[in-house]
Amino acid sequence: MSIHARIVDDLIANDIRFMTTVPCKQLAGVIEEIENRPDIMHVPANKEDEGMGLCAGAWMGGKRSAIIMQNTALGVTINTLATLIQFYRMPLPMLISYRGELREPVACQVEMAVHTKALLAQMHIPTYHFHHQSDVEELDAILKYTFMCNKPVAILTDANFWGGYGDQ
Repeated sequence: MSIHARIVDDLIANDIRFMTTVPCKQLAGVIEEIENRPDIMHVPANKEDEGMGLCAGAWMGGKRSAIIMQNTALGVTINTLATLIQFYRMPLPMLISYRGELREPVACQVEMAVHTKALLAQMHIPTYHFHHQSDVEELDAILKYTFMCNKPVAILTDANFWGGYGDQ
């Protein structure tokens, strides 16, 4: 089974039926897997904060949701996370490609990587860093946790998790 199918299987096993995504090269396989699953309502978003609004609407309509996004746009989501997701105690799994670490080929990605974990910590958002594909074994427990405590969680998936930048 591919890592992409495994991730989507865990999302579905936790009754997540609404997913929104923002395009990302590292997450393209997961996004494609979501598109191919008829039991998931997939609504692509133009921006991450817009996607969080869609997830909030789905939650208020009785559906569990998740967002798939890059860490480089975390900054634009801070207000939405604080005043909507956290204030109303909405569970929101955020599967985030963690760009900007070692061997990153795009220089502008590095700046947000420097701030990603600190921003999440400042907001008291539980954060899990997937560096090896075996780390996906934790996903089911993380998803159960977010819905048990009604909190957003961040699952950072770095380039090593996805197989590198083509340089390995």
